[in-house]
Amino acid sequence: MSLPARKKSDKPKKFPNWLKKNFSYGQTGQQTLQIINRLNLHTVCQSAVCPNQAECFSHNTATFLILGNKCTRNCNFCAVGSGQPDPVDVTEPQRISQAVKELDLKHIVITSVTRDDLDDGGASQFAAVILELKKELSKVTVEVLTPDFKGNEESVSMVTKAGPDIFSHNIETVQRLYKDVRPGADYQRSLQVLKLAGQGKKLFTKSGFMLGLSETDREIEQTMKDLRRVDCQILTLGQYLQPSKYNIEVVEFITPEKFKELKQKAYSLGFKYVASNPFVRSSYLADQALLALSP
Repeated sequence: MSLPARKKSDKPKKFPNWLKKNFSYGQTGQQTLQIINRLNLHTVCQSAVCPNQAECFSHNTATFLILGNKCTRNCNFCAVGSGQPDPVDVTEPQRISQAVKELDLKHIVITSVTRDDLDDGGASQFAAVILELKKELSKVTVEVLTPDFKGNEESVSMVTKAGPDIFSHNIETVQRLYKDVRPGADYQRSLQVLKLAGQGKKLFTKSGFMLGLSETDREIEQTMKDLRRVDCQILTLGQYLQPSKYNIEVVEFITPEKFKELKQKAYSLGFKYVASNPFVRSSYLADQALLALSP
């Protein structure tokens, strides 16, 4: 069973009350945006049309998108543009470090577009950013949200050896929906990336997936179990929201009560930290996991 095709006459589903949110930047948010623009940096907040963008910017935080803002894949759920990618910018680690200083961040999340055109999938740039942050800002904790690097073990190792505090890679959806949602990805390969990242490393592994794309309770539970099987310790669950008319449509809006129920299920399966509500995204309030897991 795949996702239902969207008809031209279909109208976007009306958002329920629990998905109403303030999108005003405010003065602090505008200052955050100015810093990002001045340093010529990309954020996944903007490129992926995140509904939490205004909230995060107004709290002087952002998730940096490295290796340009053009992806070599074209996942049907994602708003990040695809096309000919930008050359790797060797000055990017220093500019990110400067932004972290100016924003006075204590926990930083670094993600990237998928770069299948690069031999290492962009792993060396992840490592360079991590090492620069650790060198210049020793007290900052670093979380990376990586692509799958085509399952390349050396690429995963290159990133983990640089010393991130959290290695995150999103499973994104249940296995049945991969051909519709992530046609360029592989469910088992993503699980393997998480397994490789956590083996013998002093870091936490993290993953997340979207709800509202026709997945069943049984499939959700199986995905959680699969993540625990590779010792994934941190889980995020959030509502999929269609970012544009060119992306897959929402099948169902999941209630906040259901998200609470799934949170308890995830804890019962052994996850150490779970964030589960409609507005949760991979890097939303990401520092809370380390705060909760710190001894």
